[in-house]
Amino acid sequence: MTVRTCLPWPDKRLRTKAEVVSEITDDIRAIWDDMVDTMEAMPGVGLAAPQIGVMLQLAVVDGSTERGRAVRLANPEILHSSIEMREHDEASPNLPGVSAKVKRPRAVTVKFLNEQGMIDRRDFVGIEATSVQHQIDHLNGRMYFDRLSKVKRDMLLRKAKKLA
Repeated sequence: MTVRTCLPWPDKRLRTKAEVVSEITDDIRAIWDDMVDTMEAMPGVGLAAPQIGVMLQLAVVDGSTERGRAVRLANPEILHSSIEMREHDEASPNLPGVSAKVKRPRAVTVKFLNEQGMIDRRDFVGIEATSVQHQIDHLNGRMYFDRLSKVKRDMLLRKAKKLA
C-alpha cells in the first residue's frame, strides 16, 4: 500500500470523466488500498481515483471518527437525494490551502459495485453524504468550486494561485 501524489489543479485529468469499472479485480483492490492510504495521509474523508491520476470510477469515503471504516465504491451513482440541504466546508488536495462552503443534500442513497464485485446500495448521511457527492463530482470531471457562484469561484482560484 502506498500514499499516492494528488494531481495539482489545473491538470486536465481533473476535468475528464472517469471510465466505468467493468469488474473488481486484485488490481482494483490495490488501487483502493492506495486511495485509503492517501486519504488517511491528507487527512481527508474521501478520495476519487482521478485525483491521483487513475481515470477509473473508483472512490473511497470514511467519515467515521475512529477511522479504518472506508467504504470502497466503483461506479457510484446517486439514486435518491434528500430534500433537506446541508452546508459544509469543502476542500481538495488538488487545490491545497483553500476551501469553500458548499450546500448539498444532507442524505443520499448510492448504488455502486462493492469490493466483492456485487451491486450494493447504501445510505450516506451528514459528512459521508457530502463526501460521496464530492467524490462523484470528481468522477464526472467536476470540482467542488464549480458549485460556487462565478465571483466566489474566481476569488477562490485567485487565492489558491497566490498560495501556490
